[in-house]
Amino acid sequence: MQTGTIFLVGAGPGPVDLLTLRAARLIERAEVIVHDGLVGPDILGLAPPQARLISVAKRRARHTMPQDEINALLVREARAGHVVVRLKGGDPFIFGRGGEEAEAARAAGVAVEVVPGISAANGAAAASHIALTHREASSIVSFVAGQCKGLAEQDWSGLAGKGRTLVIYMGVSTAPQIAEKLMADGLAPEMPVAVIENAARPEMRVLRGLLAGLPELVAAHGVKSPALIVIGEVTARDDVALAATAWEAAR
Repeated sequence: MQTGTIFLVGAGPGPVDLLTLRAARLIERAEVIVHDGLVGPDILGLAPPQARLISVAKRRARHTMPQDEINALLVREARAGHVVVRLKGGDPFIFGRGGEEAEAARAAGVAVEVVPGISAANGAAAASHIALTHREASSIVSFVAGQCKGLAEQDWSGLAGKGRTLVIYMGVSTAPQIAEKLMADGLAPEMPVAVIENAARPEMRVLRGLLAGLPELVAAHGVKSPALIVIGEVTARDDVALAATAWEAAR
């Protein structure tokens, strides 16, 4: 039997109409869809009736399937001759473990193609009117993971500060450690921050505050994942304050 192909597809930040055309067309002809928990029913609804949908949703401290098993699953289904779509929230190559899955496919001699998606950071920035780069506020933007081994030992110095924007993925549960770490590295306690929950979705919230109060901001509002933390002067601009109202009106 002819070997199939694995497509690593970015599903974007959530809304079905933010998929790329290529992503939508691949979902519509997929035979097997291996999807994350952040991929919503509207997107999965594009799949043909005969497609098999396999959830490999991950949550903090609770994984439906370890990464090595996901890699093996993708390879096994492709070797069976199927069109396999690995569907990920955001973009496959930005904190999506797409690189590991592509490496596993190549090592097994299976064809693999990457289809980029609107990243969580880009989707959150657009929906909340936060320009990650701005001529008057920021010429550098960095992305880091706030939930990983050895967080305290990582060197984030220089990633945030005047003229810079720092976007933190998976940082809700470690917000106290993140604030402490950045201030210990010399970032001013009064540096503006924003927490964007459920970006680009109907239930989106944009919360603003200061770095020193980040843990209290997250706790007081009961912020849950998916959420991004953005740190920098771009979060304090006037147009950000209007973002939630504008998003609500456009729904």
